[in-house]
Amino acid sequence: MTLSTTPALDAAGVADLAAAVQGPVLLPADEGFAEEIAVWNVANPHRPLVAVGATSTADVAAAIAWAGRHGLPVAVQATGHGAVRSAVDCVLITTRRMQDLTVDPAARTARAAAGVRWSQVIEATAPHGLAPLNGSSSQVGVVGYTLGGGLSPLGRTFGFAADHVRSIEIVTADGVARTIDAGHESDLFWAVRGGKGNFGVVTAIEFDLFDVPALTGGGIYFPATHAAEVLHAYRTWAPTLPERMNTSLALLRLPPLPQLPEPLRGAFVVHLRVAYLGDATDAQRLLEPMLTAAPTLLGGVGEMPYQAVDAIHQDPVDPTPTRERGILLGDLTAATVDGLLAAAGPQVDVPLVMVELRHMGGALCRPPVVPNAVPGRNAAYSLFVIGLDLPGLAPVVDAVTDAVLASADATVPGGLLNFSGGAGPEALQANWNPADRDRLLRIKRSYDPTNVFSTNQAIVG
Repeated sequence: MTLSTTPALDAAGVADLAAAVQGPVLLPADEGFAEEIAVWNVANPHRPLVAVGATSTADVAAAIAWAGRHGLPVAVQATGHGAVRSAVDCVLITTRRMQDLTVDPAARTARAAAGVRWSQVIEATAPHGLAPLNGSSSQVGVVGYTLGGGLSPLGRTFGFAADHVRSIEIVTADGVARTIDAGHESDLFWAVRGGKGNFGVVTAIEFDLFDVPALTGGGIYFPATHAAEVLHAYRTWAPTLPERMNTSLALLRLPPLPQLPEPLRGAFVVHLRVAYLGDATDAQRLLEPMLTAAPTLLGGVGEMPYQAVDAIHQDPVDPTPTRERGILLGDLTAATVDGLLAAAGPQVDVPLVMVELRHMGGALCRPPVVPNAVPGRNAAYSLFVIGLDLPGLAPVVDAVTDAVLASADATVPGGLLNFSGGAGPEALQANWNPADRDRLLRIKRSYDPTNVFSTNQAIVG
C-alpha cells in the first residue's frame, strides 16, 4: 500500500510537530523555507508540505512518527547533492545540522552524523595519515554517497565505501531508532548498504579509514583534436594497470567561465584523472603510454596530500541543473570508443556536460567481508552521462544520452545506484540480480510496509 498525500496541513498538527522536535519546522510561506529545502541539482527542486531541520536522532524519529500519523511520505537530504528527483507533498527532513564527527586513529574508524560532508572527514583524518573512501567531490555528504555504494577515486584499491561500513544508526518507518551491524538486524544492514534511503533515515554511520598519508594524483587535459587517440590509448592501457592505480577518463564540454584557464575556457577536452598509491616516479612510468598518445593542454600528476584529493576530478562546486544516467561495461571495446565519439565527440553539438568512463575492477569486483546490496561487481567500467537540464532541453538530453549509452557494445547487467539518476522504481530494481532484488523488496516490505520512504531513488513506487 502506498501512502496518500494531502494538499495542506492543519495548524494544530504542525504545532504538534514543532513541539516534538528541537530543530525548526518550516512551511512553504515561512522565511527560510526555500533555503532549508535547496538542492544542488536545481533541476529537481523539492516541494514538500513541511520541512523539519533535524538536530538529532530524536528529531528524526519524531518527524517520521508524525508523518506516519498524518499519512505522509518522508524524504531526507543533507547537502542536496543526491536530489535526482523532486520530493513533493511530503515531510522533508534535512539533516545538515547533525554535525557530530569522531575519529578513532587506533581503530582506524570514524563515526559521522547525517549532516557531515567528506571534506570534514578528510580534514579530521589527515593529521593521522588516514583517509576515507570519499567520492570525486568532498562537498558531498557522507551518508547518502555511502549508502548508494560509494565509488571512490581509490575504489580499485580498497573497494566500495559501503564495503567498509561498521555500523549504521537508522530510524525506520515505525519511528524506531535502531543501531544495526553484521550481528544486529543483519538483513536491514545488508539492504541499507547499497539500497540507499529506501528503508529509513540514517542518522549516523561508522566506517573504516585507510593508511594514505599521501598519494600521487592529478588530472591531464588533452585537446579535442586528439580525442580519438586518447580514448583508444586508454582502452588498451587501463586493463594493464595494477590495483593501486585508479583512473577515469571524461569527455568534457567546459563552460566559458573566466575562472577557467584559457586553454580550457569554453573548450571540449578529454580529461584523464589519476589516483595512484605509490610514488611519483612509478606513476610517471605507468602513465607513459597515455602521455605519449597525444599532446597535452594542461595539467599533470604528482605527489599530493590527501586533503587535495578534489584536484583529481575537479568537480564543479556551484549548483547546476543536470540530468544524468549510467550503465556498466564488461569491456571497453574499439567499437564502443568509436560509438562514444560518434555520439558525443567534439564534432557534434550536444547539450552534454560530461561523458565519463571510470575504470573499475580490482577490489571493486571482490565481495566484501560483510555482504551488502551493492551491485556492479561484475563490471570493468562505469559509463556515466551528465547533460544540462535547461527549459526545453530535457527531451534532447535524454535522446543524446540514449545514443551515447546505446553505443556501448559490451554492457553487463546491473548498475550503480548513485549513477542511476532519476530512474523510476522498475529501472532501479534492474540494478540488482533477481535474487538480490527479491531480497531487497522483501526487506522493504518488512521495515516499510506502507512505503513511507517513496521519494528520490525509490525501489517501490
